[in-house]
Amino acid sequence: MSISLSINANIRTDNGKGASRRLRHADKVPGIVYGSNKDPMMLTLAANEINNAVEDEAFFTHILTLNCDGNAEKVIVKDLQRHPSKDNVMHVDFQRIDENHLLHVHTPLHFINEEKAPGVKAGGIISHLKTDIEIACLPKDLPEYIEVDLGSIDMGESLHLSQIVLPEGVSIPELALGEDHDLPIVNVIKPRGEKEASDEEGEAETSE
Repeated sequence: MSISLSINANIRTDNGKGASRRLRHADKVPGIVYGSNKDPMMLTLAANEINNAVEDEAFFTHILTLNCDGNAEKVIVKDLQRHPSKDNVMHVDFQRIDENHLLHVHTPLHFINEEKAPGVKAGGIISHLKTDIEIACLPKDLPEYIEVDLGSIDMGESLHLSQIVLPEGVSIPELALGEDHDLPIVNVIKPRGEKEASDEEGEAETSE
């Protein structure tokens, strides 16, 4: 995947909760970058830039260019902390990438053809059990998202991790742990009222 997003930062030397609090009062956000057998480096980012960047899903799924004091590095967002009520970014962790080493990242699922699913046409409701999954791939194969086609799922059926059609070079580490880890990501359920009505009809027939 080509680099299409960038973020600017400066190196910081002060550490601790007090220093982070002072940064936030100055409309700055503390961060850190680590990985690729290099020393971790503490960062300062502009609050308005990072808060705008996180509004785009691509910020979490693309390889980014981190511009820091005249140097540029390829990174991904590894962790992000938000304020519990204001939703502002409080801290960002970036991980340096190595083109020859696998990345383990969470990637969003984009569901298509829900309205065409036989189970939906029969009155069922799609229940999304997962909206993202962990994948492993080389940086060049990193997808922005993974598309999941629900066009054939019927009432009462589930679609599992192993049924996802993955892009070339991408795998799901969870599946390597055994069949018990082949978890459902979607199922089609009857509307609650319809289920209760069906149960009542069954009880009536039994009593007769």
